[in-house]
Amino acid sequence: MSEALNELAAYLTEVRSALISSSEIKYGELNVTTTTENVIALLTFLRDDAKCGFVNMTDICGVDWPQRAERFDVVYHLLSPKKNLRIRIKVPVGEDQPVPSACGIYPGADWFERETWDMYGVLFTGHPDLRRILTDYGFEGHPLRKDFPTTGFVEVRYDDAAKRVVYEPVELKQEFRNFDFLSPWEGTDYVLPGDEKAKA
Repeated sequence: MSEALNELAAYLTEVRSALISSSEIKYGELNVTTTTENVIALLTFLRDDAKCGFVNMTDICGVDWPQRAERFDVVYHLLSPKKNLRIRIKVPVGEDQPVPSACGIYPGADWFERETWDMYGVLFTGHPDLRRILTDYGFEGHPLRKDFPTTGFVEVRYDDAAKRVVYEPVELKQEFRNFDFLSPWEGTDYVLPGDEKAKA
């Protein structure tokens, strides 16, 4: 498998080096980095070229790197059934930088791009119907960003009295407990709430 990936990497570097920023083989897959300007041309070549044949797009997802100038990676996962190979295309993008939609090349990219926009806030230009797919229409923010609060902003529940879905601010039912993580064999110097009777 690694020999076939090395051959593919060499072939791509030879015939389409202008479209590729970098490439490496990692975890049994070829990882290629490109730019927003070149991603459509690269995806089209990978699909149409006889030596590649990546006709199946298995996923598009995002990765959040908040400390980086180009905050997100948009990652395309492609499969070549004919060659039995996989390739991963990474496109680093800034927070407000749009990415051209791959729907014209891979119609199945539609829902993957909607999910990436919904979860990370990455915009895809030329997408036929870019709207939320996993969260509610009134949802604020993008929940897979690393700066999104773990408890969210609002909670949703069905109210039997109102006979509808109700949005309410998040309320924590109990305070977070602080643990000192001492060995249970050594014990603690204090009594945990609820253990008063056990120590008596």
